Amino acid sequence: MSNIQSIRTDMPQFLDRPRLLTAVLEGLHEAPVVALLGARQVGKTTLARQVADAWPGSTRILDLEVAAEREALAQAPVTVLGDSEGLVVIDEVQRMPVLFEILRPICDDPSRKAVFLLLGSASWNLIKGVSETLAGRVLFVDVAGFSLSEVGADHQRRLWMQGGFPRAWLASSSTAWTRWMQAFTQTFLERDIPGLGSRVSPTAIGRFWRMLAHYHGQVWNASELARSMDASPTAVNGYRDLLAGTFMIRVLHPWFEILGKRLVKSPKIYLRDSGILHFLLGIEEADELPMHPRYGASWEGFALEQTLVALGSRDAYFYATQRGAELDLMLLRRGRRWGFEFKCTDAPRTTKAMHIAIDDLGLEHLWVVYPGNLRYPITDRITAMPLVEVDEAALGCGEQTRRAAIRRS
Repeated sequence: MSNIQSIRTDMPQFLDRPRLLTAVLEGLHEAPVVALLGARQVGKTTLARQVADAWPGSTRILDLEVAAEREALAQAPVTVLGDSEGLVVIDEVQRMPVLFEILRPICDDPSRKAVFLLLGSASWNLIKGVSETLAGRVLFVDVAGFSLSEVGADHQRRLWMQGGFPRAWLASSSTAWTRWMQAFTQTFLERDIPGLGSRVSPTAIGRFWRMLAHYHGQVWNASELARSMDASPTAVNGYRDLLAGTFMIRVLHPWFEILGKRLVKSPKIYLRDSGILHFLLGIEEADELPMHPRYGASWEGFALEQTLVALGSRDAYFYATQRGAELDLMLLRRGRRWGFEFKCTDAPRTTKAMHIAIDDLGLEHLWVVYPGNLRYPITDRITAMPLVEVDEAALGCGEQTRRAAIRRS
């Protein structure tokens, strides 16, 4: 990255996101409310404006970070929303959780003339009073950072290093990337976390966040982290849930249905964006990454996220036994089980653990996802697959990829 002096001319300044756009438009025709969920600065507002441009009727956009618009909605929310027509977009909706209660009767009104697109930077279990308010009335669309299918195979290394946040990925140099990361993490800790009503010290969350970067891809151990933080296990579990609820980390749960085996029953923790991971690890240049002790874990997390973006994150688990057999990712799709291993190597090979996982879990097939560009069979049930081809695994999983982003309440 150090030799990049400006944004390369062969790289687009703006990326279409057709899969997400289609998912949102389809959702708005199926339900009165669609919610875009994802981290701040991940591109939700840009996507919402694309939706508004594509919407055939009238549109109205309300940004709750703008004081005047927030005040107007606070003064007469029933009138503003109840009398609306067409598409109504409400950005940063977590700032006014009372809106969910107001939207419920509006959604149930047979004379309703509007549909609502809500944008939030926190999962709904972090927003007070939301848990069941709009149940059955809302569809969720998860908005992650740029995916490999969106930026193109030629930019895989850049996406891995700089991450998928649009401004981070488009940063003109390693220095510009570092400045953006510094500003983003500071704003997240000092404004976003307190804005959710959290009483946790931003300093404590920041320290915990950096510590998690070194535990990236490992099994959660609250007691060990609590000792390092000089805090209680209850406190660090709360820190974890807060970062998961703001889409900074992924908590991947274990699969433990098999009887007669001693299985790992604690989740694994991953930082969802590889760029943030590298920033928190102090890696500022792409050439530094292969020499870092967390190099393999970095690839595992990056490839995991890209796979879940392509194939959907529902019914996703890892598998591990106390004796060392493990599988990085198992997806349940249409009654079948599909396995994924993520290996940062030039030529993946079969291992004993892979065969154990296939037998233990009854996998339909296992893909070994790696950074190369050649797809080849390792055995009749194991295939080495470049990450750039992970979308094609959807055909085997029987998943409709254009619908993978939609979740029902």
